[in-house]
Amino acid sequence: MKSIIFFAAFAIAFAHSVTATEPQIWSVNTRADFAKGDARGISLDHNGTLTLAPKLAEVFKTGLPYIWSSALDSAGNVYLATGGDGKVFKVSAAGVGALFADLAEINVSAIALGRGEVFAATSPDGKVYKIDSTGKASVYFEPKEKYIWSLVVESDGTLAVGTGDAGKIYRVKTANASPESSLLFDTSETHIISLATDARGNLFAGTDSNGLVMRFGSEGKPFGIVDSSLREVHDLAVAPDGTVYALVLGESVAVPKPDAAATPTPEGRTVSLERPNAVNPEPAPKSRYDLTNAKAAVYRLASDGAVDLIWASMTITPFSIHINGNDGVLLGTSDRGRIYSVTNDGREQLLLQTEAQQISTIVGDGRSLFASSSNQGSLYRIGPETVSEGSYESAVLDAKSTATWGRIWWRSSGAVTIQTRTGNTEKADETWSSWSAALTDGKGAQISSPRSRYVQWRAVFKTGATPPSLSEVNVSFAARNIAPEILSIQILPTNVGLVPNPPQQIDPNIELSGLNTATFGIPNVNAPPRRVYQRGATSLQWIADDRNDDRLVFDVLYRQVGDASFKTLRSGLTDNFFVIDGQALADGRYIFQIVASDAPSNPASTALTGTRISEPVDIDNAAPIVVAVSAPQISGDRARVIFDATDAASYIVRAEYSVNGGEWKTIFPDDGISDSPAERYMIDVPMTAPGEYAVTLRVFDVNRNSGNARVIARR
Repeated sequence: MKSIIFFAAFAIAFAHSVTATEPQIWSVNTRADFAKGDARGISLDHNGTLTLAPKLAEVFKTGLPYIWSSALDSAGNVYLATGGDGKVFKVSAAGVGALFADLAEINVSAIALGRGEVFAATSPDGKVYKIDSTGKASVYFEPKEKYIWSLVVESDGTLAVGTGDAGKIYRVKTANASPESSLLFDTSETHIISLATDARGNLFAGTDSNGLVMRFGSEGKPFGIVDSSLREVHDLAVAPDGTVYALVLGESVAVPKPDAAATPTPEGRTVSLERPNAVNPEPAPKSRYDLTNAKAAVYRLASDGAVDLIWASMTITPFSIHINGNDGVLLGTSDRGRIYSVTNDGREQLLLQTEAQQISTIVGDGRSLFASSSNQGSLYRIGPETVSEGSYESAVLDAKSTATWGRIWWRSSGAVTIQTRTGNTEKADETWSSWSAALTDGKGAQISSPRSRYVQWRAVFKTGATPPSLSEVNVSFAARNIAPEILSIQILPTNVGLVPNPPQQIDPNIELSGLNTATFGIPNVNAPPRRVYQRGATSLQWIADDRNDDRLVFDVLYRQVGDASFKTLRSGLTDNFFVIDGQALADGRYIFQIVASDAPSNPASTALTGTRISEPVDIDNAAPIVVAVSAPQISGDRARVIFDATDAASYIVRAEYSVNGGEWKTIFPDDGISDSPAERYMIDVPMTAPGEYAVTLRVFDVNRNSGNARVIARR
């Protein structure tokens, strides 16, 4: 973490900061910390504990990029609707997969199981095919719509069809050996993305682009249940007790965008450690009902009409939802192909992580559970058994500089071992060290991996008498000291001084304890200095940066242009500003040097400095000299007075005159502009009555020094 001292309104100084010689501790001990790593055969529960995950086995590869929909029949066969080449695959209960039907369109966007037949919807040509048990396909329904997004077979065998771009719902049933269709409802929505039915014969529809969930009873009239602030009701799942779960997304994926749809959610996989004991600013806690900036949410629609928002995320984008027993749902996501479990009370668990980029569907029948992926399109079987061995790789720690690694220790139960590796590239690659020998004692051991900027650890879990689990890992290290920097120097206008504001009183025991003042509710920000008028002052302000967050002191040095070396003007400053009394330096052109030292936080042998030199600055304390060229020239009732003004150190920028102590009036020199070391001014004074007229000329140089002269004209 950088500690930056800002000039002007942002002067920041820490009451206590970790030194480059103090060890830092990287602790991974929360669910958010563990979620940044990669889990292979590992689950992460809502309390932040890692355990072995359900077994995940790849059953079948389609060879195509996308699986848009899937269905599981009573015999254990899984049907996969794919994108890219319009094919439907059938995978038997034994895991043998084969092409079931090859349709003419590009995408098979939805699939539903009928009474011995399979219905498949296509896009962007908007057709529904009926496929018999032999794989023979024929057009069953053609609504003349661009997209067909969803299909569901109702209890009486009627097929409900959800379409877009017009947002219509159709019902199709076979009568007298041929299909008959009817328009159930023409919504004001753009797309009917999802459809589902319950045991009581209700039909549920989820829409885009207003995030609506509608229920249709036997009379066919819609009743709105959910009006989400998010956009697209991407999937619906119905529990045996009639509870409906709705997965809603913040952005529409209604129009297939293969390259974007399968891209995993970006997430930082490298972490930088804040200094120990720091209380870092965290976003204000949000209610789960606040969907501002949310990417997705899950609603629970109880059979009695109650609606609860049980989960929302600002980082995770799920693409599939499936009932998980009697307490919540499973979510398949684009977050590194992860599957999450969410309970009805909102507890989230990372169930497992796949090698796929996106889990597009999840289907199961209480005995078997399958997940399908996109990019590439594969089918996986989940559980029910747990893996016998799994591993977890942490995120990569960036120490910001070459670090000496100390000990590693952890909290675990069962057979858990820890290994480390280090390197100097942000992503672990072939240039990194090999994984170290496995450590088995949670009390810790010295890290044997080489010194480097980055470090990563890996935990390996194996089954045994005690189920393995891991809840905390700590790594100590000391970063190499890096010299501080002076990022910039600002020189304020002449006569502008700086006065420090009174510092906030802090209990000295806080600093002695090594705790950050923010822990006690005391902000780590000191008020910037006040600007005041100070005759002849030249004020310097600077920005300093130390990557080790060391405390800094500053020296101010100077030399006159032409001198061979710098001379110390002031040393040991703790403020990031200094005011020079202009009277202390002879008139001339000067250069200032600011030297920052981290000596207060480091032994003398390792303390480092950083310097910066200012632009040249003129010091000018001499006032301009003003003299009358001759006696006033009287002509009738007017007098002409001529003055010469000269400045030895700089140049004249302004002049004004006054008659008999009256108002000062601006005057320009003979050449029209005050901009040189010598100027001549001619003043014509009207003399309306006999008597004396005192004419005073006052001039100013670039450094606001002033000089004047007076002449008496008589009539």
